[in-house]
Amino acid sequence: MEKPKVTVEMVKEGIIRHLATMRGKISHNATTDDYYQALAYAVREIILEHWAEGNERELKSKAKLVCYLSAEFLIGPQLGNNLVNIDGMNLVRQAVTELGLDFDKLLEAEPEPGLGNGGLGRLAACYIDSCATIGVPAIGYGIRYEFGIFQQKIVDGQQVELADKWLKNGFPWEVVRPEAAVEVGFGGYVEDYNDDHGVSRKRWVPEKRILGIPCDIIAQGYGSKSVSAHRLFKAEACDEFDFGTFNAGDFYGSVQDKIASENISKVLYPNDEQISGKELRLEQQYFFVACALRDAFKILHKFMQAKPETFAKHFAVQLNDTHPSIAVAELMRLLVDEYQLDWDSAWAVTTATLAYTNHTLLPEALEKWPVKMFEQLLPRHLEIIYEINRRFLDIVRNRFPGDEDRLRRMSIIDEEGQRTVRMAFLATVGSHSVNGVAELHSELLKQTVMHDFYELWPEKFKNITNGVTPRRFIALANPELTSLINEKISDNWLIDLYKLKQLEPFAKDKKFQKQWQTVKLNNKKRLAGIIQERTGIAVDPKALFDVQVKRIHEYKRQLLNIIDVISRYNRIKDGKRDGLVPRVVIIGGKAAPGYYVAKLIIRLINQVAKVVNNDPDVGDLLKVVFFPNYSVKNGNFIFPAADLSEQISTAGKEASGTGNMKLSLNGALTIGTLDGANVEIREEVGVENFFLFGMTAAEVEERRQNYNPTNYVYSNPTLTRIFAQLADGSFSDGDTELFRPIIESLMNRDDYMILADFEAYHECQNYIDTIYANTARWTEMSILNVARMGKFSSDRAIREYCRDIWGIKPTM
Repeated sequence: MEKPKVTVEMVKEGIIRHLATMRGKISHNATTDDYYQALAYAVREIILEHWAEGNERELKSKAKLVCYLSAEFLIGPQLGNNLVNIDGMNLVRQAVTELGLDFDKLLEAEPEPGLGNGGLGRLAACYIDSCATIGVPAIGYGIRYEFGIFQQKIVDGQQVELADKWLKNGFPWEVVRPEAAVEVGFGGYVEDYNDDHGVSRKRWVPEKRILGIPCDIIAQGYGSKSVSAHRLFKAEACDEFDFGTFNAGDFYGSVQDKIASENISKVLYPNDEQISGKELRLEQQYFFVACALRDAFKILHKFMQAKPETFAKHFAVQLNDTHPSIAVAELMRLLVDEYQLDWDSAWAVTTATLAYTNHTLLPEALEKWPVKMFEQLLPRHLEIIYEINRRFLDIVRNRFPGDEDRLRRMSIIDEEGQRTVRMAFLATVGSHSVNGVAELHSELLKQTVMHDFYELWPEKFKNITNGVTPRRFIALANPELTSLINEKISDNWLIDLYKLKQLEPFAKDKKFQKQWQTVKLNNKKRLAGIIQERTGIAVDPKALFDVQVKRIHEYKRQLLNIIDVISRYNRIKDGKRDGLVPRVVIIGGKAAPGYYVAKLIIRLINQVAKVVNNDPDVGDLLKVVFFPNYSVKNGNFIFPAADLSEQISTAGKEASGTGNMKLSLNGALTIGTLDGANVEIREEVGVENFFLFGMTAAEVEERRQNYNPTNYVYSNPTLTRIFAQLADGSFSDGDTELFRPIIESLMNRDDYMILADFEAYHECQNYIDTIYANTARWTEMSILNVARMGKFSSDRAIREYCRDIWGIKPTM
């Protein structure tokens, strides 16, 4: 690894200098935040130099540039990650300590940019990190939300959402570039005109225009001077202040345009239950896509000095889920209307440039926008979509003559009921590649929601299984484990995760097992301290730490987990303790503010915790913790401490998952269904090192045909008792109505087959107790889980994108 040419004295000098020049402070009146900011600016200097050098190299080489379009980039705290990637952690820690400061407190002082909702946004950030690490020129395009995903607070067992004020004290990692602003239009009308050659053309005349100001957040590659960037746009009014209106006495009206414009980048995922929220979501999606493509054309003209018809030669544009799907229509509009290419040439450029990653099989997540809304906000784009659809349906007719039902199913415009634009279909038609994110997901994609398209274009469909960066999720999150691994096999595994395979010979080594156990116990002690501090619950670090951390959603089946917790509690109360090991069940995650059932699940978990944790009959044999405000930063405390990873979604519902990878990479064993990337994790780590339960995706669909959940409740005494307790107020302070919606949902529908899978899950959990009691065997399985997780690096995933989709050769 190339070492940074930086000394301890240089870092100390940089901190003091930036304390004065950026914060206007000296040591006697500086706060912890002041010192954090000063340190951040000192580190930023190093990586900005790398960025400048890298940009110069790339421009000279005229290398193909990846534009990764994503509505979310959950980048996480930057200081620690950048220090890992420049191999500067120990040097900077020494410098900070010599200044009399607490380095860990400075790391903790950094706010987390909540620019994503979960796995989708974190994956995007991992991919930009990997592009920088393996030498793939890349820009991650998205939105710089002023307020990110809400801060979650638990009050009386209920989720309360607080604003995420991550920008309150400034953000030293971004470089704002107002000189590179782009203009984006909305509304208005379309007019016909003849160009200079007499050719009939269309011109969009927007009703309003908004500026997109790029804010670059640097992504430092590991072990190299290669740097990528997240270029996130904030919205501003073209004219922020109407002086005439102000002088006329309309003080509020004078800034109305500014307020309305800035709303676009104000908050991540506004509540879209109302029509105004839906409109804002569509505005957000078009805003960042339009900014990204205009920015790319600027690069094409200014730096690559190339023509628009060569765009696909210089850019690979990846659509991360359906949110950026409007890129198909926008790129066509730019090429046809502004650069005046003929339709066929523009379409060839568009389809050669764009590729689409699908992240879900859930119908509600495959976005559809009302045609009327499109017509109001993006009239020219709707015209273009109509023309794309007309030509596309002609292709379908020629391939499948007389099949009118197929035309209806495949049309980009859904004509049933309220007419809508099917964004996933638009992305599929306008892209040269469509990929799923795990082998099972990619197969189900071809069999279900995209089956018609697969029959038409089988060559378009690919699989690239997700991955995570080991730099953030092992080296930064778990430094003690990192050091132990480095002692055995060197540190090269951080850029080639398959080298973890070299740990396998040590899996049965008693001395190494003891070292492994010590690392795990230390991480559990750290998490136990945080749990005590934030929840008031005291937990025993020697207990089995059973972890389920992810977005709260019915398909992820936190309900299955907590129902089994209740069964364990009942068993303890009945005195049937034989075979049980002490267990701490840790559940964390946020529920969407408008998702009533998910918020009720959080309340149920907390109510069960209240009963279990305060029952003297239980003691330390069972503790239940809802860990508040699950985030990237908090995940870094949780992943290293987990013994058991709960990946229990209904088979066929989870596209991939990445939490399963992060936990397994830190030595947790997985209990899971054959869903998403669980299938591949099990194949890699060995079936004997994975706790499998439940129906397969095919069995789920078969069972669904004649499913009566009530039968499972009344035929299973354990479930009968639990449902009675939920109904009689045993876990709701006597309130017999509180959890009735959950009871009725499970008894009447049970959409995610919780009751059908309960018995298998329950038996598997009992088996886990038996294995955990055998410390040597559990430790061996834990070591092998880490050693065999090489496939699940985001570096591998990006190399596959380069090879199979983008046509790019990494330089490292």
